[in-house]
Amino acid sequence: MAGRLNARFAATVTKPGRHGDGNGLYLLVKPSGAKSWVLRTVVQGRRCDIGLGGYPLVSLAEARAAAFDNRKLARAGGDPLALKRRPDIPTFEDAARTVIDIHKPTWRDGGKSAGQWSASLRQHAFPRLGAKRVDTITTADVMAVLLPIWTEKAETARRVRQRISAVMRWSVAQGYRADNPAGDAIAAALPKVGDTRRHFRALHHTEAGDAIRAVRGSLASLASRLAFEFLVVTAARSGEVRGALWSEIDLDTATWTIPGERMKGGREHRVPLSGRALEILDEARALEDASGLVFPAPSGRKPMSDSTLSKLLRELGIDAVPHGFRSTFRDWCSEAAHAPRDVAEACLAHVVRGVEGAYARSDLLERRRKLMERWAAHLASPAGDKVVPMARPSRESGQ
Repeated sequence: MAGRLNARFAATVTKPGRHGDGNGLYLLVKPSGAKSWVLRTVVQGRRCDIGLGGYPLVSLAEARAAAFDNRKLARAGGDPLALKRRPDIPTFEDAARTVIDIHKPTWRDGGKSAGQWSASLRQHAFPRLGAKRVDTITTADVMAVLLPIWTEKAETARRVRQRISAVMRWSVAQGYRADNPAGDAIAAALPKVGDTRRHFRALHHTEAGDAIRAVRGSLASLASRLAFEFLVVTAARSGEVRGALWSEIDLDTATWTIPGERMKGGREHRVPLSGRALEILDEARALEDASGLVFPAPSGRKPMSDSTLSKLLRELGIDAVPHGFRSTFRDWCSEAAHAPRDVAEACLAHVVRGVEGAYARSDLLERRRKLMERWAAHLASPAGDKVVPMARPSRESGQ
């Protein structure tokens, strides 16, 4: 029978010998009083003992989890002893840094994701797992990382688990271990929590113009004021605006072409520039420096910080975040402008999936241009002005 031992017995037993827990796991007590865990199992057809660490450094729960992982590896034909002898198996911290470096070229956010991965693992995972070799990490170890934050900081815990899991999947692919201790098996052991995802704070579309006017009248730097209004008028993402280059702007065609490497979806996106957007760009000429950025940081020659616009809104008491104005625009399209869904989604550079996306060959630039002019006019008008619904094109009209 498995589970014959308990934590109190492990702490108090002094009788030398092997004390069985079941499934081949023993607590070995030496005449000196030293205690250690041993797994007796069959590896590739031969019976052997595998040391799992000394007590109390390794608890009963941890020994059971390690025994399970080793039995699972042996049953799959692997050799737990060979893994223990390998000198090249990295620690979790080293493996995590390798995984971050592997993924970094695919993250198009200027290193923001890499920083978030590193910060969350350094705060929550490294204290417990950092110095452990990846082949020795058990489900109990991962549980010990997640449980303190699973209900209090559910979204953070979810991300930490995903990142630990990514490191473990890499370890499996490298042959360092046979399973992922942060995978599906751990889900049943963690408490159930509700859906903690939150939408970005956004204003109603009747309040967006007032927000722009408040920012215009503030004491913020010219770059911050112009960048914020340009973000709202174009319904672009903060990173796209802060990284905008003059070389991407075609004033003759009133079009801003954002290259794929700066887009979340990885595809080039053309933004039709309304009359107000062009006026903002004309004002931004006063900011030009050697960087080529349209809205450089106040210190010059580098992109504006991603917190600059958020901080500006907080200081002005505007209950929204920069990204929330994309939601504001989308609500205006649906509720006030009654714009066709495909045009509204194209304005936001959202990728249309499935059959509908397979047949979408046009980026609807000219239809979007008309909609963005109407959006700019709405922002310039007093709150609550009525908007004339957008006429739906005939089948023959194309864009």
